[in-house]
Amino acid sequence: MNTALAEVLSVFLLIVVLGAAVARPFGLPEAVVAVPAAAIAVATGAVSLDHARDEAELLGPVLGFLAAVLVLAKLCDDEGLFKACGAWMARASAGRPQRLLGSTFVLASGITAVLSLDATIVLLTPVVFATVARLGARPKPHVYATAHLSNTASLLLPVSNLTNLLAFTASGLTFTRFALLMAAPWAVAVAAEYVVFRRFFADDLRMATPVEETVERPRMPMFALVTVLCTLAGFVVTSALGIEPAWAALAGALVLSVRALVRRSTTPVALFHSISLPFLAFVLALGIVVRAVVDNGLADALGRVMPSGSGLLALLGVAALAALIANVINNLPAVLVLVPLAAPLGTGAVLAVLLGVNIGPNLTYAGSLATLLWRRIVHHHDHDVDLGEFTRLGLLTVPAALGSAVVALWLSLRVFGG
Repeated sequence: MNTALAEVLSVFLLIVVLGAAVARPFGLPEAVVAVPAAAIAVATGAVSLDHARDEAELLGPVLGFLAAVLVLAKLCDDEGLFKACGAWMARASAGRPQRLLGSTFVLASGITAVLSLDATIVLLTPVVFATVARLGARPKPHVYATAHLSNTASLLLPVSNLTNLLAFTASGLTFTRFALLMAAPWAVAVAAEYVVFRRFFADDLRMATPVEETVERPRMPMFALVTVLCTLAGFVVTSALGIEPAWAALAGALVLSVRALVRRSTTPVALFHSISLPFLAFVLALGIVVRAVVDNGLADALGRVMPSGSGLLALLGVAALAALIANVINNLPAVLVLVPLAAPLGTGAVLAVLLGVNIGPNLTYAGSLATLLWRRIVHHHDHDVDLGEFTRLGLLTVPAALGSAVVALWLSLRVFGG
């Protein structure tokens, strides 16, 4: 296949895969379109078999980690961890919508950072719906918060987001050093989101929340909580030993799985379904299709516009470019394309890419897989999401959060070194 034809075909396949992920025709899993598209890319020579194999080897540990975390999060939900979080939110709010928004921000940020953004979208969002219904609050500010924080609050740890895991190796950092450098950007980005939310949803948050019942003190499932904390500690240990974090996640998932199977609170079939194999297949196939686009000219084009240097303006340029590309082709393909270009520029550039691909997707529905999944969950709860309102909110939050996070990253690099 000649170069021009390969370029056209690879771009067409990527558009088809992303379009199917957004629209999900007939409710089919994303993999139904993505896997054949990847096969076509390999069969036609748009991507070589060796490059497809390299992409699979790169994504293998990431997919293993994602599978383990999905099981871990589902078992935590079965243990009642997220129900206890909802009870804490209700109790902490004391019937005040502003305080409810604050507790939603705290929980969503913490759950996203530790259990990954998938847990916030799939497990916390329904809890938020139930909590606001219980308190008689307007759901919009709190439900929008789970969508935004599943992206923005995923900056803190390498395990908080697939994009982080993909960039973690290229960054050359340890688990703890990654967290140290990203702590300030994470904190200021979340704070910027909160300030904008308070002003944007001021009318909704002024509504009085009648509470007709006494909210009981939540009973925290300590076994699940301790397992999660031990798993988090395991991430630090495995990183120090040069071991993939997937093994720590697998250990945590196995502990809760054995407990649940012994207590007969779950079944092997339920555990298998929680792995979400179709979604893992989609991520792998998407990676191969993106590799085809990269091999056929996209990498060269982006390389010509990628800012160089380690100064503040350069980092702002890298983050802005990453945010733009994430909203055009989705954040997962964006990080696959941009990280290899940013890695030779240094740690700061790689982390700036992460700021762009994690915060930037709050601008559009198609910016991240998490937002697409959130939209389906919101519709399942018979709650409408207005595209114009979502975009207006993004136009306010993304520049504020991204700009402040890049400045915080630049300062962190100056203080702690890259």
